[in-house]
Amino acid sequence: MFYFNPLYLVFALPGLLLGLWAQSRVKSAFSQYSRVRTLRNVAGAEVARSLLDSQGLYDVHIEQVQGTLSDHYDPRQKVLRLSQDVYRAPSIAAAGVAAHEMGHALQDAHGYAPLRMRSALVPAVQFGSTLGPWVFMGGLLLNFTQLAWVGVILFAASTVFALITLPVELDASRRAKQLLTSNGLLVGNEIDGVNKVLDAAAWTYVAAAVSSIGTLLYYVMLLTGFGRRD
Repeated sequence: MFYFNPLYLVFALPGLLLGLWAQSRVKSAFSQYSRVRTLRNVAGAEVARSLLDSQGLYDVHIEQVQGTLSDHYDPRQKVLRLSQDVYRAPSIAAAGVAAHEMGHALQDAHGYAPLRMRSALVPAVQFGSTLGPWVFMGGLLLNFTQLAWVGVILFAASTVFALITLPVELDASRRAKQLLTSNGLLVGNEIDGVNKVLDAAAWTYVAAAVSSIGTLLYYVMLLTGFGRRD
């Protein structure tokens, strides 16, 4: 019979607390620098278009989407989607986020290996992150160790995805900061604001990786303990 295991907190709390802290930093930094206009007074969509064109990526389109910080690059359709707070705003925060997403488009164009690996893992992650925990718990309930290990392996795909995401996101931010300054879209100390916004966002990916690793280790701990009782 299953009950709450306090040991789960040992594995889950680090990622949870780090995630809450990271989300708080992102909201604070984005809110602060959304109120600061760039001297060039260029909206996020214009920043992205300018940077894309400077790298010859004329085939990448830009669209506005609903939601807050829902910005992303779709490598399949070659579309950079920006939230309305980024698309239309001529702020330091909008410039940073738009440039970051443009960085992903540049990674795609250059065949950046971690991005390709992450994209290839998406189907496995969508399948494994949902089904893995159920297969794992089913294996434990049925006293079927092999089935439980299948659940662990399925869930492990999401952990690998979270780990690969780290270099992908950090590299996109690095490219963004470099291009914003080299193309003259930011001047003076405006890049400091971009640094704070993008560095705060990076911590959310670190938190996701820590959380996924913690959950995976907890599953392995339960399974190996379960195996010793056989």
